[in-house]
Amino acid sequence: MKMSDETPVSSLVLPVLIRPILSQLEKRNVSASQTLRSALFKTENTHPGFAYNLVAGIMKQGDISINMNESVLRLQGTVSDLEGGEYRLNRSEDAFQELNKKSMALKRILSRIPDEINDRKTFLETIKEIASAIKKLLDAVNEVSAYIPGPSNKQALEQRKREFVKYSKRFSNTLKDYFKEGQTDLTVYSLISYGEQRQDH
Repeated sequence: MKMSDETPVSSLVLPVLIRPILSQLEKRNVSASQTLRSALFKTENTHPGFAYNLVAGIMKQGDISINMNESVLRLQGTVSDLEGGEYRLNRSEDAFQELNKKSMALKRILSRIPDEINDRKTFLETIKEIASAIKKLLDAVNEVSAYIPGPSNKQALEQRKREFVKYSKRFSNTLKDYFKEGQTDLTVYSLISYGEQRQDH
């Protein structure tokens, strides 16, 4: 995959896979961790997809074959609040803290999909949990909107909310197709990853 080939998972490799490794390095060598973190984040901002290409290159060199969408989705549920700090809202009001909680709850439910997708009964229950978590997350976004100043900021929030709803619906339709066809499709993982990516911003 080239950096120009943007996929949802490419934007999640840095926060989900690499940041926790940097957090572990920080316990041993703060200076090295911060230097590496700064370089990686600057490079990723300048060249989106760099982190994905780095990991994919290492895996290719080591002749390791894994489903990156599935792996990143699974790992997303293990990211701690501290490791995911820059994707959390730092405002102290209850509405913002509640939005952080709802967002993390949805991510944790979504991260179970790779382990549950082949057990139809369990997966159907998980889908119900996902639907409920999405509704709770959207309710939390509505609560937060009261604290957002200015019409342009409110409009930006509404735009993000519409995008999230759009991808949630697309995810739902993909699941319907999955159940009709009875096979795991990369699109399922891809849309889940994209939904997580959009709700983080």
